[in-house]
Amino acid sequence: MAQAARQMASTPSQPRVLVVEDDAALREALCDTLQLANYEVWEADSGEQALARLSEDSDCHMIVSDVNMPGISGQQLLQTVRQQYPQIPMMLITAYASVSQSVDAIKQGAVDYLVKPFEPKLLVETLARHLDGSGQAGDEPVASAPSSQRLLQLAQRVAQSESTVLILGESGTGKEVLARYIHTHSPRHRRPFVAINCAAIPENMLEAVLFGHEKGAYTGAHSSAPGKFEQANGGTLLLDEISEMDVALQAKLLRVLQEREVERLGGRKTIALDVRVIATSNRDMREQVAQGQFREDLYYRLSVLPLQWLPLRERTEDIVPMAEQLLAKHAQKQRRGWVKLAESARAALARHRWPGNVRELDNVMQRALILQPGELIQAEDLALDADFAYAEAPKEPEVFAPAPVSQAGAPAANSAPPEPPTSPVLGNDLKRREFEIIVNTLNSERGSKKRTAERLGISPRTLRYKMARLRDAGFPVDGLA
Repeated sequence: MAQAARQMASTPSQPRVLVVEDDAALREALCDTLQLANYEVWEADSGEQALARLSEDSDCHMIVSDVNMPGISGQQLLQTVRQQYPQIPMMLITAYASVSQSVDAIKQGAVDYLVKPFEPKLLVETLARHLDGSGQAGDEPVASAPSSQRLLQLAQRVAQSESTVLILGESGTGKEVLARYIHTHSPRHRRPFVAINCAAIPENMLEAVLFGHEKGAYTGAHSSAPGKFEQANGGTLLLDEISEMDVALQAKLLRVLQEREVERLGGRKTIALDVRVIATSNRDMREQVAQGQFREDLYYRLSVLPLQWLPLRERTEDIVPMAEQLLAKHAQKQRRGWVKLAESARAALARHRWPGNVRELDNVMQRALILQPGELIQAEDLALDADFAYAEAPKEPEVFAPAPVSQAGAPAANSAPPEPPTSPVLGNDLKRREFEIIVNTLNSERGSKKRTAERLGISPRTLRYKMARLRDAGFPVDGLA
């Protein structure tokens, strides 16, 4: 009966979830739980079967997969999905012994993870947080600092309007959390909240992911699929890191916002939309407009009332309360029960500079739970000074200047890239080598990022993304941007 019920046709309001689990009994329990929560459920008994199902029809809103499976593991499935279906978020289910693997999977692109055994309610709540935007109270932004309190008050007013929203702030400050906060306090809170990272999807795929496509619209389009705008219809669409979007695509986005309708790639009919758009960026958007990297008309369309999260180092009153919230959330997932921060840990958290902002703080809390199996987290359990901790950003970043050029136009023989900081975290050979290649190529192209990107065989957008990643890791690229 349950199997037959799962094969019933869904209504348009039902998000579709693919459950991948090799244990038949557990798979059936997961599917029944999600169906009772009004999700349409697909199921697969292996990673191989999941990929076969997606190749036939990729119109899926979320994948829930076990980690330890014969053949293709959950982590291998995650890597393939990120490459072939980057628009589909994926959540992993793991045993307690594999928590560290799950933390790595989060860094590789999984949106969340659960530790077995878990209550059905926790599964439903976690999916709702990612698919429906119906986050729980514990997921609301922490606002102990006066600046944060003022920002949330303003966000509540914005939420009641229908205007587009632009959220600005450094990487990792919690822009998506604020976007979800606006959605959950808006009249659209019972409708979908759909998020897409414009920097994480290749340029040649982003248009199809946003607007959808018909069968045969391009090579590899074996079936029709709705885009993110259609999936978010009636609700909210978050365009994360919109400043990384190609200018040509910005023009098409502007038309969709103005006309409130979308046309799939390869399609001939328009689809009416009722979507509230929230966009985020970690850049100075006025500077992007001045440099011709972002359309002025789209900027003014988005920034009716811009909201800006300050970096964590400038709202120190938020640090410890936010750490406690994150600690409680991850302890619940790992079935740890009561875990508390010692005074030494609180003091260490308050002193740290947090160049990685809230994202770094989240990683530190997960790491502390792994390093400390007891109930009290001490300062040493945070490992803030360990080799894998973030390096503190230099107070005065080096200013880039093109290398001396000889009369023949080649860089002078004694030119060399600036030395990156000597923190152990920057001893990673791959990141150091990438930094050196970018700087050397910029030198040889006399500071032109356009020619540098062409010579490296990447787009200017990808070059900006790589430089931003290096900046987050502590390399002195501020003078290069």
